Amino acid sequence: MTSLSRRAFVTAATASLLAGCAGQENDRPETAHSTGTPAPSRSAGKAAPRTLARSVPVGLRIPAIGVDTPVMRLGLAADGSMQVPPIEAHDRAGWYRHSPTPGQVGPSVILGHVTVGAYGDGVFRHLAELRRGDRVVARLENGDRAEFAVTSVRTVAKADFPTGAVYGDVDRPELRLITCGGPRSGAGYLDNVIVFAAPASASP
Repeated sequence: MTSLSRRAFVTAATASLLAGCAGQENDRPETAHSTGTPAPSRSAGKAAPRTLARSVPVGLRIPAIGVDTPVMRLGLAADGSMQVPPIEAHDRAGWYRHSPTPGQVGPSVILGHVTVGAYGDGVFRHLAELRRGDRVVARLENGDRAEFAVTSVRTVAKADFPTGAVYGDVDRPELRLITCGGPRSGAGYLDNVIVFAAPASASP
């Protein structure tokens, strides 16, 4: 990742947008509902997973929850926070373009809505139902596929978003899927659902 991208990545990571959901509360403790702890960056005794050339993700499949979505590119909003996909009928996931592309070393970040206002359910409406070992496949612009397996699913209060665990450096390709969750507050949600995934070939 270039130094410019790294700065943009950290700036957005520390901003409190977190998948673009309203209803943030600053006094709730973290509530974690996990299907497993995030896996270490590399399992002892295992060969490093193959990395892929940088290529923008154009599609995302998560068979266990019926997701097969195009992926748009997201940058930074005017306030320095991470952009989120627009609220529209044909909801799509969005890849944060200052993060590594799927299959590159580092945490690639993809966001999606759990609901899209009057249009109903969002593309990540069932994200919290994923379990350890479920497969996630990113289709890349160059025709490659980056395949991951879920290692952990966490629901956390937005005020206690685990920035280091989500955006911190790792020594292999990893994937983070983020949406909203938990109880509603006004038009938004109080929590975030975060899926951690590692290369399928390296997962137990």
